Amino acid sequence: MGKVRLARFCPMCGAPVELRLRFGTERPVCAACEHVIFFDPKVAVVTLIAHEDRVLLIQRANDPMEGYWALPAGFMEWDEDPAAAAQRECLEETGLVVKIDGLLDVFHTPDDGGLADVVIAYTAHITGGEMAAADDAAAVAWFTRDAIPPLAFLPTQRLIAQWKLQGDTLDAQRRHPDF
Repeated sequence: MGKVRLARFCPMCGAPVELRLRFGTERPVCAACEHVIFFDPKVAVVTLIAHEDRVLLIQRANDPMEGYWALPAGFMEWDEDPAAAAQRECLEETGLVVKIDGLLDVFHTPDDGGLADVVIAYTAHITGGEMAAADDAAAVAWFTRDAIPPLAFLPTQRLIAQWKLQGDTLDAQRRHPDF
């Protein structure tokens, strides 16, 4: 079951809303001013950093999935380039500065237990910084294929499975020109 999104009042005039058929689906519509409310997806980024047959993972410090391990990831700001968001999240969670190598995949994840609806996945390599867990990461560590801990969230699970098969040769589908 997908996430439930509710709106009770119009953001334009404050009047109550009701569900009406608009643009092919039921949406909240203001009973007073006819404003239609559209729910935008929450977009996150995730970064796979692999080096010398090891992959970098963070241990989640908070729910959802507290204690499980994941690739460095987080939500984009509304005005942020996705690749820049991936770099920022890596720095915030791991203390490492990364260069984005390219786009790996895009996931639709409304039902994977996380809070994101869409997750954009990148591959990157480290260019600086000092590895240290921070922000919402309790720990950060390198793992080999045969020592992967319990993983959180569909994008991390799928990307790690792909990395286990292809190793450090896992290549981006599209190289990012600016990073």
